[in-house]
Amino acid sequence: MPSEALADLAAPARPWVPKRVLATRAALSWPEGEAMAERAAALGAEVVRLPGDRLTNLPEAYRDAKTTMALVVAPPSKRRPQPIPPSADWRFDLATGCPAHCGYCYLAGSLAGPPIIRAHANLPEILAELPPLLGRGQVTSRNAARAAEGTTFECSCYTDPLGLEPITGALAATIRFFGAWDAAVQLRFTTKYDGVAPLLGLPHGRRTRIRFSVNARGAERFEGGAPRMTRRLAAMRQAALAGYRIGLTVAPIMPVPDWEAEYGRLLADCAAALAGAPDPDLTVELITHRFTEGSREVLRGWYPGSGLEMEEAQRSRKTTKFGGVKWVFPRERMAELRTALEASLARHLPGARRLYWT
Repeated sequence: MPSEALADLAAPARPWVPKRVLATRAALSWPEGEAMAERAAALGAEVVRLPGDRLTNLPEAYRDAKTTMALVVAPPSKRRPQPIPPSADWRFDLATGCPAHCGYCYLAGSLAGPPIIRAHANLPEILAELPPLLGRGQVTSRNAARAAEGTTFECSCYTDPLGLEPITGALAATIRFFGAWDAAVQLRFTTKYDGVAPLLGLPHGRRTRIRFSVNARGAERFEGGAPRMTRRLAAMRQAALAGYRIGLTVAPIMPVPDWEAEYGRLLADCAAALAGAPDPDLTVELITHRFTEGSREVLRGWYPGSGLEMEEAQRSRKTTKFGGVKWVFPRERMAELRTALEASLARHLPGARRLYWT
């Protein structure tokens, strides 16, 4: 895709706005929480200022839950960063829950209760947990192949922070925090959203890697509510030209019709989007589709008749190191997908570093 075509699509999609925002008393005691409530109201959301901190009578129906945001305070147990291999040294959470409607959603079965979005107002406390972990991770801190990334911190494990940014403002604040942190550190997040404009002028100090979640055209029908691929690529170009380090999260890889040509076209479009960017320091993560019995049950309830293949007879059973069970593609299909995508990556983006295949 020519870069001129991408430039024509630079205007971001309309931001996501919840119908209702439930603001707890504790969240509103933080300036960040009050600012979130004010931004939500300005965007047209109904803001309910709760008299206490309990979230009661939450909507059970999927559609109502996905249009509800709660402003809460993360307790100490939720503020403590956790290891998150193979992506990064540590995970910390600015929020949980996502506004998109992906038929393969990795959060299905991972987060308990209705799928409302919970944004954390006590951002200063969350960020204060990070400096003591400098140099203590196991993925990049002590891995010679990735040591140049420094100690890495992932903030999109259970959310898409860019999709929530028009309300939370937490991502910009975190980027500023890392930009001012004079150490070998890197903030990482993955997004399907395209609203990067407020981030472009921030003093990021090249300590943030924005990883754009991309997929073949045949998979876009499973990504309801997310900006189309052309908009994501336009946003990726803007971020690269603003000096951010860039990543591609190609996920979930699936054998969609004419998949080899479709993934080749995707990577060629990514190369066109980055053409002329001075130093994107591009990394690529290749992640195949998988599901658990629990996530399949949740997803079929959320998206009946979606057409997404989740049949055990077409998969291989894989036991995780924690004793869980995932259903992945059979070995032969995995090898076929991997060979084709790695060859296409080498052809279209020869300077990219492939971090892992899973």
